[in-house]
Amino acid sequence: MSVKMTNIFTAGILAFCGMASAYTVSGTVSDEQGKALQGASVSLLKEGKFTTTDEQGKFTIHEDEIDGIHAFKNAVGYLNVNNGVLTYSQSSSSPVHVTIFNALGNQVFSKTLQGSGMFDLNRAIKARGTYFAQVRVGSAMQNFKFATEGNYTSSFSTQGALLKDAAQDEAIRFVLEGFDTLTVPLGTLDTTLDVKLKAVVPQFKFGYALGNDPTPSKGCGTNSTLKKLKSVENGDQFQIKVGSDTRNYFITLPKNYDNTKPHKVLFALHCYGSNGEDFVHHAADYDHPTPYYGQQVLDKNGDYIFVSLDAIGGLWNKGQADHDFFAQTLTTLNENYCIDTSRVFITGFSYGAMFSYSLAQDMQDRVRAAATYAVADYNIWLPEGNAMKNLPIAWMNVHGVNDDRCDYNRAKNSALTRILKRNGKADENGDFTDASSEKPEEISGNTGHLCYDFKTVDERFPVKWCSWPGSHQWTAHDTGNMSVGWNWESTWVPEEVHKFFEQF
Repeated sequence: MSVKMTNIFTAGILAFCGMASAYTVSGTVSDEQGKALQGASVSLLKEGKFTTTDEQGKFTIHEDEIDGIHAFKNAVGYLNVNNGVLTYSQSSSSPVHVTIFNALGNQVFSKTLQGSGMFDLNRAIKARGTYFAQVRVGSAMQNFKFATEGNYTSSFSTQGALLKDAAQDEAIRFVLEGFDTLTVPLGTLDTTLDVKLKAVVPQFKFGYALGNDPTPSKGCGTNSTLKKLKSVENGDQFQIKVGSDTRNYFITLPKNYDNTKPHKVLFALHCYGSNGEDFVHHAADYDHPTPYYGQQVLDKNGDYIFVSLDAIGGLWNKGQADHDFFAQTLTTLNENYCIDTSRVFITGFSYGAMFSYSLAQDMQDRVRAAATYAVADYNIWLPEGNAMKNLPIAWMNVHGVNDDRCDYNRAKNSALTRILKRNGKADENGDFTDASSEKPEEISGNTGHLCYDFKTVDERFPVKWCSWPGSHQWTAHDTGNMSVGWNWESTWVPEEVHKFFEQF
């Protein structure tokens, strides 16, 4: 949170304080992006005054000087001023101190008076103009403004007025639900403030807020010690020992990789009959229009590190061993590269979608979101019993309603439902609720596509369901099945997935 102060009047005048001086505290309140905040409570703590900001985020707390003859009584005497003439009487031997300042705040006269009597403030100075008098008896003090022509005025003008200093420890406080409370010390009560409030970072039982700050990995600020097996087009191949198996994986760093900048990570999981290297580089076709399911070409700023894993025998059917392979590879990335551990994404088609979905049900504490293409609710290995994590995850699925391999309705009624049961809005205890009663809107007809964003899920764990009138293919397009003028080059899927990941 931040605050900018602008003092309206001359610094020399700001040294005065009095019991009846005028003041105006005003300004604007906005969030960190500069958006005006309406309804913020603004309080002067010592003065006991408050207001709220309007639709433009503006506020004003103002007090005029008391009109008419100035008079007040205190424990040691009585003072009043009429037409610039001070009358004073006392019940003790305390002296009356009179100090006069010019409009610039420079002291031009000072006198100590005893007993009771009258004193013409106009006669205390020689030059014509507007002046300010400070009169003090014991602990009581009063400020006045007057002109030497004898035209005493009791109300301050908007410029050149004697300002009221803030009481000791005075502060102005800004309170608005959803934002951190901000308290600003004040030395003067004539001040313009430009205040920015910081949104409250909620404390969650699980997960991160949307747009959270990056969470740097152990590898930030260090150089990788990994030994590559070989270089391939658009990346490098590595090996890792997982149990008794040696597993292959591929890494593609951005050209501008910086080991002090936490990078997002995207794992591409290949389909049946393919392998990890196919998604690092491949001749363009409807399965491989660009590397990493079309995501690398959309990474314009080099924000991502891309990873592709190799299944044994081309099938993700090793259960826990495949999960261990993913987990160990992610740990290796954490230790050797600068990654944002709160923005790890996975994506895959067909068998790769099954494995992605399986990981999404088991790695919610390490994977932020998954995007699958033609997920199936069979041949999916999941941990059992207490090892099964009952946690939400952000998920997007693209599915052809005419898919003859990974049944669309089975995915909609089973795989989607399993996700929604954990992704409902958090209750007052922070526990996620069941959102499975909400049903997606779906495509109808033979062209186009429809992506439905679920409304009852927690905003931190969105669910998107995209249907299109195609079959078993991940490069969905708006011209229907491949047999009806299909054109994988016009696929809308990579852009939709990129937008889905970039919201985090």
